This record gives sequence, C-alpha cells and structure tokens, in this order.
Amino acid sequence: MTRSILIVDDDPHIRQLLAFALTKAGLEAREAEDGEAALAAVADNPPDLVILDINMPRLNGLEVCRRLRAQGDLPILFLSSRDDEIDRVLGIELGADDYVVKPFSPREVTARVQAILRRSGSQKPAAAEETNGAIVRGRLTLNTEGWTALWDDREAPLTVTEFGILRTLASTPTKVFSRDAIIDRLHGPGFAITDRTIDSHVRNLRGKFAGLGGHDVIETRAGVGYRLGACTGQAA
Repeated sequence: MTRSILIVDDDPHIRQLLAFALTKAGLEAREAEDGEAALAAVADNPPDLVILDINMPRLNGLEVCRRLRAQGDLPILFLSSRDDEIDRVLGIELGADDYVVKPFSPREVTARVQAILRRSGSQKPAAAEETNGAIVRGRLTLNTEGWTALWDDREAPLTVTEFGILRTLASTPTKVFSRDAIIDRLHGPGFAITDRTIDSHVRNLRGKFAGLGGHDVIETRAGVGYRLGACTGQAA
C-alpha cells in the first residue's frame, strides 16, 4: 500500500516542490495550507507522516505538533525557515521525529521521510535479544512487532524515533552507544543530524518513563554516550 504524506506549509511553491519529489519516490502526497487545515486533514484521513512547517499563520507548526502528539504518535518531520537552536530543541522535545532547515533539497527531505517510514514500517532494525517479538528488561517491555513500550502494564506514548533509540539500547543492554552509533542505527552512516537532537530525544524518553515511575531506563556515561538502565524504577 502506498504511504501517504501530508505536506503542511503556507507557501504553495514549497508544497508543490515536495509533492513532486515525494510522488516521484512512489509516495502519495497531500497538502494543507495552514495548521487548522492540517488538523482537519489528519482527522478526516490520517496520513502515515506529516511534513510540518513551523512558521505559519493562524496556527503554527509547534502548536499543531503539540495537538497531534496529544492524540497519538503520528510521525512528524519539521521544516523551519531558520536554523534556530531554540526551535530545533523545542521541536524535538515536542515529539518531532526529524528536522530540516530551509532552504532544503527535496531529495534530502524525501530521504528523511523514507528513513522515518522505514523505522515505523516493515523495515525495522533487528534486536539481539528478542523473545516472541518482545525485549524485556526489569519492568520495561518493548513489543518490537507492535512498536509499543510498556512500563509494567502501562504504555509509554513514544514517537517512532524515541522507540528506535530505546530499541537500539535494548538490543545490547551492556553496551554504551555513542550518539554517532545511535544515529547510524536509526538513519544509516553519514546521516546529517546533530548530537543535540539525540540528547533531546533521550531527555524526552526519560521524562515519559519518569511519569510512569521509570527513573532508570537510560544511563548516561559521561564523554561516551548512553546505555539501557536497570529498569527497576529506582532513581540513581
């Protein structure tokens, strides 16, 4: 089945440019001219991914992302007209899966869209320690087939990227993964993404599990990277 992408931008030229590139890559492209139209389009016929401009009239992209995240884990790729660190970190902490700064190459956006779809679809990375499609460590259970994460019997509402990071760490629980190694696992070698983006995702993961009582899901090894914690619920 063809994957559907909703392009949300108030600039019709950008929408048409991306729609052409995505369609050429075999994806279905739909368009919305502002945040309110985007929310209506998602409610009417949910896409597989949303490309979301941050700076729009009526309802900006950050608010649209906030509302979509309150409803579920629909993958989101942010577009921004400026390479502003505040926007970048805020966007990731709200739950965006990736971030591209204008001006951009339509091929790069298409590649990032396909990478996100692979992580949320059939081409899921294999984990080293799986039993019947599940990875269990302490009170944490990752359902690798359903792409859900449970703390005891309560589900943590993770984005595709957050789940991918957690699954990467869980694949080898004793290994400390550098940020570059995590990026390579998620996107492949040479993918342009900053260390700060991984840090923001990890901070988001910790916050979600802390709300369920999971205070030791991810350990930080200073100067090295991250590894899976004991997952007992005990704060360090």
